[in-house]
Amino acid sequence: MRARPAVALLIETSNAYARGLLEGIMAYVREHKPWSIYLPEQGRGAAPPAWLARWKGDGLIVRVETKEIARAVVRKRKPVVDVSAGRFIPSIPWVETDDQAIAKAAAAHLLERGFRRLAFCGDARFNWSKHRRTSFEALAREAGAELHVHDAPLAQEHDALVAWVRRLPKPVGVFAAYDIKAQQLLDACRDAGVAVPEEVAVVGVDNDELLCRLATPPLSSVVPNTGRTGYEAARLLDRLLRGEKVAPEAHLVPPLGVHARQSTDILAVEDREVAAAMRFIREHACDGITVEDVLRAVPLSRRVLERRFRKVARRTPHEEILRLRLERVKQLLAESDLSLERISTLAGFAHPEYMSVAFKREVGVTPGCHRLQIRPQKGRA
Repeated sequence: MRARPAVALLIETSNAYARGLLEGIMAYVREHKPWSIYLPEQGRGAAPPAWLARWKGDGLIVRVETKEIARAVVRKRKPVVDVSAGRFIPSIPWVETDDQAIAKAAAAHLLERGFRRLAFCGDARFNWSKHRRTSFEALAREAGAELHVHDAPLAQEHDALVAWVRRLPKPVGVFAAYDIKAQQLLDACRDAGVAVPEEVAVVGVDNDELLCRLATPPLSSVVPNTGRTGYEAARLLDRLLRGEKVAPEAHLVPPLGVHARQSTDILAVEDREVAAAMRFIREHACDGITVEDVLRAVPLSRRVLERRFRKVARRTPHEEILRLRLERVKQLLAESDLSLERISTLAGFAHPEYMSVAFKREVGVTPGCHRLQIRPQKGRA
């Protein structure tokens, strides 16, 4: 193999998810032995590009989303890592977002806002959409929630989607399999005369900042850890280029959380006092509040509040405060290089030691270990 390996990337650049993969790949290349990168313009799911048959490089990272691309890649007989859930080449390793964890994040986001009617809006052409649907259905059953499903390709369904939105019992929380589908759902709600989020709350996936901010109303979205996904794909390809054996198995990367925007800024709770308590906690959990502060904001005794709160949220007010603080810790660990002491302050913990104990009890590892798991590890192959 040449001194600087030649690596081709068959990854489209037209959406935020794919660009995040590319950022992660480049992060690995910057931190390790440099590659000569070939990144031609490539549409998602497109036919194999003409240059691929002539290409004489060393390895590839590919979103293998059609049988045609799979056949063309196999013919090259080069080390390759797949970054698609399509699984058109079972004999190679693949790196993808953890669809079960994505569905869990979306379900938790809607359930914690009090929704007991849930719906899934997906596209059955894609494995990742089917995986997310299956996991979301299981989570809805586990929560005892009523569930509705709409599963059809984008180009065939606007009128059908409008009719589905009108039929949905309301209020309802809807998990859309990805942001473009969520945007289409918001358009259908507008044409159906259905209010978002008051009647239909919507959360998508990919956190495409431009698309989410342009949506009406701005779209809440699950944030996939695309940087870590691309970094892991590059790490695996590097091992293959060095002649190591890499098993043809899945490497799944969990999401970073949910970026909440106006499309889910609602509490679907009929108990007004509990709804007020939930909103107060959501707005002030990281300000160092206690249950006593919640009781000052809501005219109920502690015993009554805890009983009614648990009935709605399946946890106590104290548990909800702690849960939101730990979610803030996870976000800061993923998105910043702040010290644990500073993170504990921003998340509302009185002491970093208490934060660390609570975090390990909930997540299973210390905050420092969690940071290493979810972010590219500098200097390591």
